[in-house]
Amino acid sequence: MKPEISVLGLSIKTFGLFFALNFAVWGFLAARRLKELGKPVDWAYEIVTVALVGGLIGARAYYLLQNHDSLSLGDIFGGAGLIWYGGLAGGIVAVVLWARRRRFLTLDLVDIAGPCLALGYAVGRIGCQVSGDGDYGKAWNGPWAMGYPHGTVPTAPGETVQPTPIYETFAMGLLALVLWSLRDRVRPGVLFALYLVGSGVERFLVEFLRRNEHVLIGLTSAQIEAFVLAVVGVAWLAVVRRRHGSILRDDAAPVRAPELRTA
Repeated sequence: MKPEISVLGLSIKTFGLFFALNFAVWGFLAARRLKELGKPVDWAYEIVTVALVGGLIGARAYYLLQNHDSLSLGDIFGGAGLIWYGGLAGGIVAVVLWARRRRFLTLDLVDIAGPCLALGYAVGRIGCQVSGDGDYGKAWNGPWAMGYPHGTVPTAPGETVQPTPIYETFAMGLLALVLWSLRDRVRPGVLFALYLVGSGVERFLVEFLRRNEHVLIGLTSAQIEAFVLAVVGVAWLAVVRRRHGSILRDDAAPVRAPELRTA
């Protein structure tokens, strides 16, 4: 594990490095799609900026809300503590406000977010793996079990656990690839609905291997939130299919290879 690296005498947190890379790939993918849609490519950088600010505020606010009983005044203004679903909510609010200003509050924008969120999450989990920040799973002695003795949140000496960040990187990376390949084949809004279903199912299942506390009927708070997202996605798809008879476009283009050339 490598919680931090030294570059020219400066100490850089690896989690923060991959957190920034998450938004970099966001911008790259969004720019590609905006260009395909005939929209200004510069909008991608605006989206990333407002999503970053809103995401940080939301992720921090959600952490404070979940841990308000044990926080001091110093903790409130400290830098530790970010929760993904809070960041997702904060980022969505910020991007919606930006989209209203740009008059781009459409399903095309929503669909851009689908593969971007999936790929960004996959990259972010690499940061969790490299830094050993405590997002690993329960104790396990299986063939690919890992220990995090030098992580930010270290495991006990000799203890091995489920490397759940690796599972999530592969799962969400695959989801991003599938969504990107379907971008011209499905009806407006469907891409984001598929993201909700895929990411919700992934998080719900991986939580069985993680160390989070159960809060209701044997489920963690993340599982409950993931279940809600998946249900919303399924309902969304059902509405589209009922209205149009299919989630595919009438003039669906062939599946594109997931090439990623520069914008």
